[in-house]
Amino acid sequence: MHSQFDVIIAGAGPVGLFLATELGLAGLAVLVLERDPADTNPIKAQPLGLRGLNTPSLEALYRRGLLGAALVDSGAALAHVKPNEGFRSAGHFARLPINADWFAPSRWPYRPAGPAFGTALTDLATLNRALTERALALGVSIRYCAEVQGLTQHDGGVRVQAGSEVFESQWLVGCDGGRSHVRKLAGIAFEGTEPSFTGYQLLCELADPEQLKPGFQTTPAGFYAKAGQGLVMVTEFDQGRFDRSRSITLDYAQALLRRVSGTDVTIKALHQAHSHTDRAKLASRYCQGRVLLAGDSAHIHSPMGGQGLNTGLGDAINLGWKLAACINGWANPGLLDSYEAERRPVASQVLAWSRAQAAVMAPSPQGRALGALFKDLIESQDGANYFIGRIWGLTQRYELGDSHPLVGASAPDFQLSGSRLGQRLHSGQGLLLDFTHDPALCVFCRPWQGRLDYLAGTAEDTLGLKALLIRPDGVVAWLAEGEVDLTAAEAALVRWFGPA
Repeated sequence: MHSQFDVIIAGAGPVGLFLATELGLAGLAVLVLERDPADTNPIKAQPLGLRGLNTPSLEALYRRGLLGAALVDSGAALAHVKPNEGFRSAGHFARLPINADWFAPSRWPYRPAGPAFGTALTDLATLNRALTERALALGVSIRYCAEVQGLTQHDGGVRVQAGSEVFESQWLVGCDGGRSHVRKLAGIAFEGTEPSFTGYQLLCELADPEQLKPGFQTTPAGFYAKAGQGLVMVTEFDQGRFDRSRSITLDYAQALLRRVSGTDVTIKALHQAHSHTDRAKLASRYCQGRVLLAGDSAHIHSPMGGQGLNTGLGDAINLGWKLAACINGWANPGLLDSYEAERRPVASQVLAWSRAQAAVMAPSPQGRALGALFKDLIESQDGANYFIGRIWGLTQRYELGDSHPLVGASAPDFQLSGSRLGQRLHSGQGLLLDFTHDPALCVFCRPWQGRLDYLAGTAEDTLGLKALLIRPDGVVAWLAEGEVDLTAAEAALVRWFGPA
């Protein structure tokens, strides 16, 4: 192992590892520093480590050939559903369940059914294992028991201290969690709101489980639920007073569960426990000199609905190719700035979504009134589709200066001859997809060869499109519905793939 790297990443969680694979695809020398020992934390396995992945996350993994290895059940993605099949969960808002049978595919004309549509389950252990294997295969170096303790920026990059070792790199990316040392060392402010509740996941054995009613139960202090596999979830609206530096003992868990449930239930054995709050904070900036932030280092909020992991994976696939382009010398000025410009508003919206859920769940007259109102909305078709669009990530779109609804949004997973579009993005390069089979368009994009693939294809349904320029992260940067405008195409190519 050498001490000079293109990029050092602090944190070997899913966000840091996914970013490492993106940079590895571009042929960069990458080092991941992780403070914990090798990835054996039992909290990352089921049931405590269970997480939901939304459509943008499924697409990101699918477009890199990682989807099957990353899911608990490789066939678990929820594709387009037919109406009148009874209740199928599409997720929840503030513990209010949303019926997937209300979903109307016609509202999402650029979202054809495919293997990465909808939602699916993973656990942190499975996801980390898949990403670690890919990162190592791409030549990424991973050091465990190596916490970033100091950094010094200079003209050529960053000097990073981890224990007794010092490493040099052109860039440092903090993916080291909500209490990020990298963020603090870089002097980046973390601003937002303090918590209203503390949530707990208790993997335990109850002496008298019949004391707790099934399903989610709201009480004057908060709510609780028996979730199967011995998991009990408890939320107490206490302004987040629990100190996470303390361990959750059996006695503490016992008193907590009785206090919130209003019963005298007894915990016979406590195997694992984890706590969280709805503290919601956002980094004031995502880049300070040659230090960047992604994932929980840049934004924290309540874990309800799995939006934290999904937002972090979105950061990684957005940042990876842009940072690689800068290091490899072909980035247009402003390309790296677009990372913060595109991703920080997404995180801000997720924080607002989290705060709204906390307000609806509050055990107060105001919370109950809001809950009744949102329940009525969710049980209407318009309301259900609004919430499904947000929870599944279907509404995500970056403002790229073109009013077409597909520009800035995820490319449709076209069924092409012999493959799907997502399978043509495994290389991590951009793609010019040409449904016109125009030789002039092929010749036109040759100067960007090595950064961009060209595909003259046919599709079962082209959705009325003639050509699309797709960024490495799967986002549509330009399209043509009628005559192909080569001047507009060239402007998009230069903007996202640098001068010819």
